[in-house]
Amino acid sequence: MPSMLTCRSSRRQARASRGSALLTVLWLTAALSAIGLALANNVRGETERAATALDDTRAYFIARGAIERAALHIQWGRFYHTPDNQPMYFRYGSPSIDLDFPSASVRVEVIPETSKLSINAAPPQELFALLAALGEPENRALAIAGAIVDWRTPVTPERPSAFDAIYLSQSPSFLPRHASFLENEELLLVQGITPDLYYGTSLDGGVSGGHPALRDCVSIFGSSSVDVNSARRETMIALGVPPADVDAIIQRRRRTPILDPQEFRELQNSLGPAGFRLRIGGNTIYTLRATVRLKTAGGSLSAMRRSAGALVKFNFPGNYAGKPPGHEVLRWYDRF
Repeated sequence: MPSMLTCRSSRRQARASRGSALLTVLWLTAALSAIGLALANNVRGETERAATALDDTRAYFIARGAIERAALHIQWGRFYHTPDNQPMYFRYGSPSIDLDFPSASVRVEVIPETSKLSINAAPPQELFALLAALGEPENRALAIAGAIVDWRTPVTPERPSAFDAIYLSQSPSFLPRHASFLENEELLLVQGITPDLYYGTSLDGGVSGGHPALRDCVSIFGSSSVDVNSARRETMIALGVPPADVDAIIQRRRRTPILDPQEFRELQNSLGPAGFRLRIGGNTIYTLRATVRLKTAGGSLSAMRRSAGALVKFNFPGNYAGKPPGHEVLRWYDRF
């Protein structure tokens, strides 16, 4: 018969074996739990990303629809009026249109290109003043203004441009057009203009930091007089309106647009010569920027915002080109 010592040793070995098995089971359970938790988190994350992508796509197409609808409202605003002679759809000069959809609320900003300076006609001193107002140091503002003027100015072999050597030294090298700008984005090729300067570094025009965008202040379709209700602060300063008066105009138009002709004439007279560089409304080319907020199941507005835009040309009745009334989308901006 086995001795008592041998039996005790066997029992200890059995207990040790059971303990090891239990420990292994516990480790496996912990590992499987961690894997399951990671998988659940991954599935939840993918579900949330898919939902966000779906909402983004919905909002994008609602924005496109809102832009088309706003364009029709602008056209109809000239012809359809209430019994007391108020526009039913859009009042000329208004800076925005609010539209309601079953699943979203949309604000469409109506920005005439006449709210911006003409990049092809603005004199160097106005370009310099604009760049300085956008926060560029004086020496950089002066250099960039000179580069813009150089880009649009024809040259001859006898009088070549001093900037050409700079462009030829880049990789890949190129030569400036030395002709009028054909696209606003052409400014990104001009010496000294960075993406931050062109697109801006602020989502709210510099109110909470950063600086607004150069593209919001100049355009190939710009004008020598700018719309008082949508021109940027920096644009009005570049035209010679004193900063204090510019701030007063912005505060006034935030309460309600400046649309009354008599009030506008009084404003112009109070500003002196610079006041006559302001106007109400635009001509035929507008930027329409739609900002969408989707509605939740309860009907409240979600926190997510999605913007898209379009550059639109309107052909009003009797237009000089003889085109049928309507509008043309010159360019879409999927994100604006």
